[in-house]
This record gives sequence, C-alpha cells and structure tokens, in this order.
Amino acid sequence: MRTTIDIPDELFRKAKADAALRGRKLKDLVEDGLRRVLESPEPPKASPSYAPSLHELMRDCCGIAEDAPPDYATNPKYLEDFGR
Repeated sequence: MRTTIDIPDELFRKAKADAALRGRKLKDLVEDGLRRVLESPEPPKASPSYAPSLHELMRDCCGIAEDAPPDYATNPKYLEDFGR
C-alpha cells in the first residue's frame, strides 16, 4: 500500500544515507523499522502521577557493602574528599 508521511528533514536525510550505506532502499528500511516496532513488546507505561524514587529503583543494590564499617553512613570522616 502506498501512503504519505511527514518526517523531519534531518531524520529523512539520516535514514536515506543509512539505507544507501546498507545498499538498501529507503522504503525497505522504513518497512523493517515499522515491523520491529510493531513486533516488539511495548514497555509498561508509568502512571504520570507516580514516579518511583531512587531508593525504589536501587532497592536490589541496598545493603551490598558487607565489609563496610558499621558507622560508614554516619561518620563524616568517610565523606572527606568525596566528589573531588
């Protein structure tokens, strides 16, 4: 089926150049891209009113420093030169 779409000039130039470098037609590149998008599972959409905290995202990493001193998180001496 033939259709018309509007895409930004820069994207068109990049796609056209990439297709040429691959020895393919732009039409084939677009078709392959559409197939990949439609065949891949869509990531779950996050609720706009809820964004997980950094702690929630890093929960699996919490507590992995087994050999750290017991006062590692509260003693200021461990923060000397931090970020330098």
